[in-house]
Amino acid sequence: MNASPARFPRLAHPLAFAMWDFSWLERRGPGAGYEDWSRALDELGERGYNALRIDPYPHLAGPDASPALLEPVWSVHDWGSAEPLQVNPLPALVEFLGLCRDREITVGLSTWFRKDAGDRRLRITSPEAHARLWCDLVSQLRAQDVLDAVCYVDLCNEFPGELWAPFFDNRPDSSWNCMSEKALQWMEAAVRSFRTAEPGIPVTVSVVGYNPSVRERWAFMDFLEPHIWMSQSSDFIERIGGNYNNFDLSGYEALAARGESTYRADPAHWQQLLCARIEGWAQIARACQRPIVTTECWAVVNYREGPGLDWGWIKELCEYGVTAALATGCWSGIATSNFCGPQFPGMWRDVAWHRRQTQLIKSARFALPGAPSPQAGASAPR
Repeated sequence: MNASPARFPRLAHPLAFAMWDFSWLERRGPGAGYEDWSRALDELGERGYNALRIDPYPHLAGPDASPALLEPVWSVHDWGSAEPLQVNPLPALVEFLGLCRDREITVGLSTWFRKDAGDRRLRITSPEAHARLWCDLVSQLRAQDVLDAVCYVDLCNEFPGELWAPFFDNRPDSSWNCMSEKALQWMEAAVRSFRTAEPGIPVTVSVVGYNPSVRERWAFMDFLEPHIWMSQSSDFIERIGGNYNNFDLSGYEALAARGESTYRADPAHWQQLLCARIEGWAQIARACQRPIVTTECWAVVNYREGPGLDWGWIKELCEYGVTAALATGCWSGIATSNFCGPQFPGMWRDVAWHRRQTQLIKSARFALPGAPSPQAGASAPR
């Protein structure tokens, strides 16, 4: 596989990512999108994607792990299961990685630390324990001969948000403030602990939020993984009277009633705010000399199929975000949205749109100023 751990993330051309989070394992029922992995992966390749980001459930996939009963983290979004679900992650992961490797789709491993009935994620009591879970998983994947399908490890999705990292206490700061010194210290210690054990695997911690004063401090990462949306870069959600509720539809009702019309009233305004956030992260990447990979991005955080929820304006914003990020030269991996999966048919069925975006991504050049040149032959798969 061309995009091996030793070469990523300094590739000649960026990878085109899709995010299948924990949906790849939890949405396997009839009509849920991932009941046939081979078919879903073939459709992914048809759309031009050559990289995936998924959750391998490291806290539930240890050498002595037993099947886990997952509790729903929400009921209204179309990622993962909205009902309690029993899973056995490790055997499924080994099979899935093999299918990806067969199709030359490289895989970034991240985790949302899904809550199980015993809440095993709360056993993480230190950065070193956090890293050790991942080291144990990597050892098992190496033993199963599927580690070559993996291009990186992201120690925690959107750390230190309370949904995904309840084992970490960020007080007195907000639980979502990744730029607090306490959060930065935990991330750096966990990254260094993992890197000491697994120096050949690029490692990061994905984040949401932005603080332009935190720049060179990010250099402990092998690459940056900021999640960037127009809605997080502006007052868009407040303007439409929306919210991020996980167990009622009021946020979607606001998007349906006022989302597209608010955007269409002044698209250049919202695009410029998104562009400013993209350029802000590019400046951070240049300051700390680290590439960027973004796998959740561009339009709004939450969206789904439903009355009044048209995909046209979402795709327009996402295309703008892809183009703006590529123009900086700082991105070595780019997603087209966080809705690039078969459970979002309105987005998924537009094959031509996906092909256009992925061709743009894969034909661009990674050219972070001052960074070492990409390795010879280090091009993305397919």
